[in-house]
Amino acid sequence: MGDNLISWGDFEKVHLVVGTILEANVFEKARRPAYQLKIDFGEEIGVLKSSAQITHHYTVDDLINRQVVAVVNFPKKQIANFMSECLVTGFPDQDGHIVLTTVERKVPNGSRLI
Repeated sequence: MGDNLISWGDFEKVHLVVGTILEANVFEKARRPAYQLKIDFGEEIGVLKSSAQITHHYTVDDLINRQVVAVVNFPKKQIANFMSECLVTGFPDQDGHIVLTTVERKVPNGSRLI
């Protein structure tokens, strides 16, 4: 790790938050297979949109009502004709396909990783 060490203050700048996926649709205009997601992050943050390349392991039906962990304080990013407002997190499997970061038990939307 050496030079990649960060301070606690650096970590605190990243808002990793739990939200529940309300809607998932195939993102037709994406260059790589992806979904457009609407995620509820609770009253304080609200509902944000995200584009996620998670089509290998998940169907639209798999995603509805699933809680995920996302970074909610990145700048918005335009992807084709869609504005992504948060970054859904995950880990690549042995073939590089993303497995979503989730929580073991249901927690309130908007809960922040500490």
